[in-house]
Amino acid sequence: MAQQDESIAKLNKEKKHQEEINRKLMEDLQSEEDKSNHTNKVKAKLEQTLDDLEDGLEREKRARADLDKQKRKVEGELKIAQENIDEGARQRHDLENNLKKKESELHTVSSRLEDEQALVSKLQRQIKEGQSRISELEEELENERQSRAKADRAKSDLQRELEELGDRLDEQGGATAAQVELNKKREAELSKLRRDLEEANMNHENQLGGLRKKHTDAVAELTDQLDQLQKQKAKIEKEKIQANHEAEELAAQLDAETSAKLNNEKLAKQFELQLTELQTKCDEQSRQLQDFTSLKGRLHNENGELSRQLEDAESQLNQFSRLKSQLTSQLEEARRTADEEARERQTLAAQAKNYQHEAEQLQESLEEEIESKNEIMRQLSKANGEIQQWKARFEGEGLIKADELEDAKRRQAQKINELQEALDAANSKIASLEKTKSRLVGDLDDAQVDVERANAFASALEKKQKGFDKIIDEWRKKTDDLSAELDSAQRDSRNTS
Repeated sequence: MAQQDESIAKLNKEKKHQEEINRKLMEDLQSEEDKSNHTNKVKAKLEQTLDDLEDGLEREKRARADLDKQKRKVEGELKIAQENIDEGARQRHDLENNLKKKESELHTVSSRLEDEQALVSKLQRQIKEGQSRISELEEELENERQSRAKADRAKSDLQRELEELGDRLDEQGGATAAQVELNKKREAELSKLRRDLEEANMNHENQLGGLRKKHTDAVAELTDQLDQLQKQKAKIEKEKIQANHEAEELAAQLDAETSAKLNNEKLAKQFELQLTELQTKCDEQSRQLQDFTSLKGRLHNENGELSRQLEDAESQLNQFSRLKSQLTSQLEEARRTADEEARERQTLAAQAKNYQHEAEQLQESLEEEIESKNEIMRQLSKANGEIQQWKARFEGEGLIKADELEDAKRRQAQKINELQEALDAANSKIASLEKTKSRLVGDLDDAQVDVERANAFASALEKKQKGFDKIIDEWRKKTDDLSAELDSAQRDSRNTS
């Protein structure tokens, strides 16, 4: 009975352990459902992230298309600006050629003007020289006039002296021959001087007339040349002014073209910088687009892998759900079985207690019956001893009467029969008790078998629980890996964005 109580306690303990395992299994299943819901949320979040990335990729594609469009526009503007620069350079080259041509013409005109100016200077110098020569000639002429006047005065003086001398001679009347000779000599010298003076005057007059004519012709010629040179100079000055004006216009146009070229070059540099920046941005966006494309591919692959894993998880979750349903039904069945077994165990416990009580009573009855049997056996032995004694006495003494002997035999036989009946009843009761004991032992064995079956079922449930724990650990690990991959993907997505 103690063993049966121990078995019942063990069964109750196993039942509680099994209920605890089932509760833990239900909690793990609930946790797996929560993780599955979390995985679904993570999947939805990943799909949302993927949609956001796809939207970002589309925006990047549109931005890249806009950048390409802007790049083409800038390239077109740059091409137009380059064409304008080339046209400006060509115009500048033409202007430079025209300017060089004008400068060459201006240089030629300047050379001609310088030559004319040199010629004018030369003519002016010749005029000045002629004028100075005329002045010198006039001075010489004036000197000659003065000399002539002086000669005339000297002649007059000499004439006057001669007249005075004649008068004196006439007065003196007795001039000596030496004086006469001297006078003749003086008169001859005076005549020679007169002739020389006249010749000189004539020569001077001729020279002066020639010089005057030559001077007049030279002055007229120089005046004509000067007029022509003045006209040429005015023309050259006009051409020079026009050339300077054209040169200034060309210089202004060249400055404008240079400024426009500088502006175009500056604009071209700005366009080139913008183009470089756009090219850099385009390259950066191309790289980002490639990164996004690779990230999209990787995320698509990861999403496919996660979807596959999620499908596997959902499939396994469905399997778990079915298994949960099966386990729930099995758990309910086990609970019902456990309840039935508990009730049966309670019944068996009650029956065992009853059986134990009955067994104790039967044991007491058996002991009493055995005692009664022993007492009957003792009485039977005593009766047999008395019979033997009586028989011995009867045989030895022969004193007992036949009636007493028969009465004693009858009483003894009756007592023996009673004892035999009591013995048979005791044996029957002992046999019944043995049968009851055997039945109780059989019931106890059945209870032991049920306990072993319950233990085997509990072991099977424990093995299943271990298998579920292992599967749950694997899925927990997979869920942790998926969560880590999701966190990594989200960090990459945040870093990328």
